[in-house]
This record gives sequence, structure tokens and C-alpha cells, in this order.
Amino acid sequence: MPTTPHAPRAPGWTNPDVQRWDAASIQSRIPSANWSEVSTSRAALGRWLAAVRRFGFAVMIGAPTEPGTLCRVAELFGYVRETNYGRWFEVRAEVNPSNLAYTNLGLQAHTDNPYRDPVPTLQILACLRNTVEGGESVVVDGFTVAERLRTQDARGFELLARHPARFEYAGSAGVRLSSKRPMIELGPDGELLAVRFNNRSAAAITDVPFDDMPAYYAACRRFAEGVEDRALAVTFKLAPGELFIVDNTRVLHARKAFSGSGERWLQGCYPDKDGLLSTLAAIEEEEAAGAAAR
Repeated sequence: MPTTPHAPRAPGWTNPDVQRWDAASIQSRIPSANWSEVSTSRAALGRWLAAVRRFGFAVMIGAPTEPGTLCRVAELFGYVRETNYGRWFEVRAEVNPSNLAYTNLGLQAHTDNPYRDPVPTLQILACLRNTVEGGESVVVDGFTVAERLRTQDARGFELLARHPARFEYAGSAGVRLSSKRPMIELGPDGELLAVRFNNRSAAAITDVPFDDMPAYYAACRRFAEGVEDRALAVTFKLAPGELFIVDNTRVLHARKAFSGSGERWLQGCYPDKDGLLSTLAAIEEEEAAGAAAR
């Protein structure tokens, strides 16, 4: 029997489970859940994980403030990936910082560790103490930024998707990391799969043909302008016992500068998205089976 061919898809289409957003559409309804509910109810956990799948980020409130609690959150749905930063890492100002994250300076919206292969697919940042002025967290939907670029500059979008960027990290104790991946990653059918953006880790671009370089760099600037657009940025301030999770292949996160007095202590870790999606799929199957049995 002949089959009806699928209609062609424009490069950059997204899975229907994914909803793009900007500040106007989600600032007043940031997806969130309470630790006491998520840690005791599979249904509540499923709703929180579904929000991460849909929006690429979600907040949790009411979590314990003991060090390492963020790993307990990750273990609700999967596992923590250990890196050279450890199983989890501290995010607090230091006298002699080895990383901009360990200062009280603001951070541009970025995806974490693009110099890794594979890149960490999720990040959790949990607040243990926060008595500073400023230091608000910011998230930006990289898929919205990419779609806007495609609309404004289709050739630039295609160049960022076709040609790889390079990212590098040189840390202490002989750590040398590098990767070669496009800033915008598409699947074979044109689906928008991931974005990578981190100016602090960007290396020299050597894989773009000379004649395409001006348009490629112009597209990079346009993408960066989208990342910096306040109309796309969702802002919130974490209190002790609050955390947020981001899909590091999609949502960029940032931090506003904060005062030198007081204390701001966060911890971060890198779970993997396949664990989240697996647990969510299992919960949805359980709920479907329960509904069918009723």
C-alpha cells in the first residue's frame, strides 16, 4: 500500500514536546515544584520532569540546604556525571578564583562546558546561602534565539549549523579539554537538537571557508545579540533551599553581578538528560496503564 510522504520540514523545527518561550510568555509562570512533593510522589516528579522536557528548565523550592542535596535531586531521575570539577562543585566567590564563576561578577548567558565531548546535557544549581544584593539567575531559551536567527538571517543560521565552532579549556592539574561542534546542531531531518554558546571557552575558528567567514561572524554576532536581548531573558533569585535545573543543550543560563558583602553559596552538578527522559517515559507509561485500568 503506498504511503503518504511527510511534508518537508524547515531546518530548525522542534519536537512537539518542546515549547519555545521568551520573557513575556513565561516570566510570570516559571515552572516549579516543591521538594517534599517531588521526592514522595511519582506523579509530582513526572510533572516536574515534563516541565524540564517542555521548557528546558524548572525550579524547585523547599529542598534541604545540606551540601550535596542537589545530587539527591538528580538521583530522583538518574545519575550525576563526575568531571574534573568533582561530583559536584562549589559556586562562591574566592580570593584567587580559577574560574569567572568563582567571582562576584556577572556572567553572560552561556551553555556549560561546550569543550567536552559529549557535553553535559543537564545542570543543577542549588542555593545553600544567599545574603547578597544582586546575583539573580537568568535563563534564555537558545531554541528561541536560534529560530529568530533563522527568520532574520537564513544563510547565517545555515552557516552556524553547517560549520563547527571550536571550544577549549585549560585547567589545573594537566586538564586540557577541547571539542569541535556547531553552535547550532540539527538532526538529519532538520530538527533543532542543541545549541552551544560560551564566549569564555571559544577557541579560534578554523573550519569555516574563507569566503564564508564574514557571514559566519555576522551570524555569530546576531546570535549573541539574541542571547543578550532582555526580552528573551527570564530572571529569578534563588533563596536557600531553592534550585533550578537547565537542559544544557538548549537553555543558556547567566548570573547578574552581586555585592561584595554577604554570602552567596551555590553548588552545581551535571546529571544526564537520558536518565530524565527515561524516568519520565516510565512514569507516563505507569500513568497511562493506571488510566486504562480504571
